[in-house]
Amino acid sequence: MREYATHKGIEIMKECEVDESSTIDEREKLNEVIEIIRGSKEKIALIVETVDRLQRSFKESPVLDALRKEGKVELHFIRDSLVLHKDSPSTDLIRWDMCVMFARAYVLQLSDNVKRSFVQKLRNGEITRRAPFGYKNIRLPSGRGSVEPDEMKAAVIRKIYELYATGCHSLTTLRQLAKKDFGLVLAQSQMEKLLKNPFYYGMMRVNAQLYPHIYRPIITKELYDEVQARLNGHSKWRGKHAGLPYIYRGMIRCAHCGCMITPEKHKGKYVYYHCTEHKGKHDAAWITEEELTKQFAVGFKKLEMPKPIVAQITEGLKAIHEGKTAFRTEQMKHWEEERDRNMKRLDGLYTDKLDESITASEYDYFRKGFQAKIEEANNKLALIQDAENSYYTTASRLLELANRAYGEFMRSEREEKRKLIAFVFQNLRLEGRTLLFDGAGGFATLLNLGDYPAWQGKRDLNPQPTVLETATLPIELLP
Repeated sequence: MREYATHKGIEIMKECEVDESSTIDEREKLNEVIEIIRGSKEKIALIVETVDRLQRSFKESPVLDALRKEGKVELHFIRDSLVLHKDSPSTDLIRWDMCVMFARAYVLQLSDNVKRSFVQKLRNGEITRRAPFGYKNIRLPSGRGSVEPDEMKAAVIRKIYELYATGCHSLTTLRQLAKKDFGLVLAQSQMEKLLKNPFYYGMMRVNAQLYPHIYRPIITKELYDEVQARLNGHSKWRGKHAGLPYIYRGMIRCAHCGCMITPEKHKGKYVYYHCTEHKGKHDAAWITEEELTKQFAVGFKKLEMPKPIVAQITEGLKAIHEGKTAFRTEQMKHWEEERDRNMKRLDGLYTDKLDESITASEYDYFRKGFQAKIEEANNKLALIQDAENSYYTTASRLLELANRAYGEFMRSEREEKRKLIAFVFQNLRLEGRTLLFDGAGGFATLLNLGDYPAWQGKRDLNPQPTVLETATLPIELLP
C-alpha cells in the first residue's frame, strides 16, 4: 500500500492498523478512520488491499458512499483494481457491491462451518472452549487438542467438593481454606461457580443444556448432587436460636423425649443447657456449657492412637490398596470402551437423521438412551477414580485427624468447635447430665476401638515396649 501511494503520487497522511472483526456491530477503529475523513477539509484517499479487508457486510456502505458522493473520499482497492470517487461509473459501483456481497457470502459460509463444527464437537463429547480449572488443555500425538485432569488442581476441586458436602463449611470458610491450604484466591462468585460446574462429574453445560463429555471425571455424580443440595439450602438447619452465640445450640436432643436441648444464659455469663420439655415435663437436668465441652473433649480424646499403631494400620491399608490395581485397571478399560462405543453410536445416529433413515422422534428416543449410557459410564469412571484417589489417602487422613482432633477442639473457637463436632460425631443426645453420641463415618470404628488393649499403652507415661509390640490391629475393622 505504501508503494501504491508513492506510485500514484499520494502523500501518506496516516497509517491505520485495524485489528477487529468486520462482522461485529460496532467497529471502533474503522469509525475513527471515518471521522478523520469526515473532518478533513481536503479529499482523502482511503487505500485498502481488497474490499473484503474493509468490509464484509453492507452496513458500512451507506456511510462510505455518502462521503464518496460529497467528494470527501476516494476508495482505492489495490488488488481488486478498483478506485471509487465522486464521478465513478455505475459499473464500478456495481463491482463494489458485488465484492461486498461475495465477502458477506464468505462470512456466512464460515459461520455455518463453525456452527457445524460446534455441533459435531458436542455430539463427540468434545469440549468447545478452554478447559475449566482442574483440567488442562493438551495436544495429542495426532495433533488434535484434548483435555485431561491436572492432578494438582483436580485434587483441589475434589477437596473443596468433599469439604462442602460435609455441611461444615460455608462459601466464605471454603474460600479461606482454599487460600490457606492451596494458595488459591477466589471471589465468592468464583467459588460458587466451581461448585456448580457439572463438567467435573462428566457433563458439560452449553447454552443452558447438558451434554456428556469424553474426559475423565474428577468427582462422582453423587458428590455433585450432594453439593448442589447444600448450595440450594436443602441441608441447612434453621432454628429459633440460629443467631445466638451458643456453641452447642441446635446440635443436641434429649435422650428421653427427643426434644431439642436449648441454651439459656444465667447471671450474665453462665450458659446452661436443658430439654425444652415440649412433649411433657420429666424433670430434665440442667448442664453447663463448660461440662458439655469437657464431655466432648473426652470423646475426642478416645480417638487418639499410639503412633506405632497408626503406622501399622497405614502400611496395611497401603498393601490392600496396591492389591486392587489390576482390578481397577480392568474396570477403567471396560467403562472407557462402553463410553466410546455409545459415543460412536450417537454419532452414527445423527448421520442417520441427516440421511432421513430415521424419523425425528426415533432419533430423540435413541439419543436419550445413548446419552444415558454415556453418563452412566462417566459416573462409573468417576467412582473408580475416586476410589483410587481416596482409598489409601482418605484412611490416612482419617487417622491423622483422629490423633489431633482433641488438640484442635480445645484450641478452636465456637464455629470451629461446631464444625469438628459435626464432622466426627452424630446422633448427639443428652441423658440426664451425660452426653451420648455416635461416631460419624470412619470415626465410629475408631471410637469403638477406644478401649482396645493396644490403646491402653498410650495412657502410661512409660509404656512397656511389649504392649505396643503385641498390639496387632485387625485391618478389617476399619471401614
